[in-house]
Amino acid sequence: MKIHLRKFKSHAKGIYRPETIDWNTETEEICKVEKGGIMIMKPLTLHGSNRTTDGRRRRVIHIEFSDMELPQQLKWSEKLN
Repeated sequence: MKIHLRKFKSHAKGIYRPETIDWNTETEEICKVEKGGIMIMKPLTLHGSNRTTDGRRRRVIHIEFSDMELPQQLKWSEKLN
């Protein structure tokens, strides 16, 4: 099974709202990920994927890493120093 992730080159366009996207001129890049594979991308990459072709549920783990300090009222679940 392959997962096709559609990635749009939106990183240089600032805030990119779906209602302002001209899908007639916007291009996409297909990233093929094999079953059990890993896709690493920047969190601000506009991305999406089609429905599964076999009707089974897709499992996705979304992990973000950052070296930023959070506002005082928020705390990281895990933090490395």
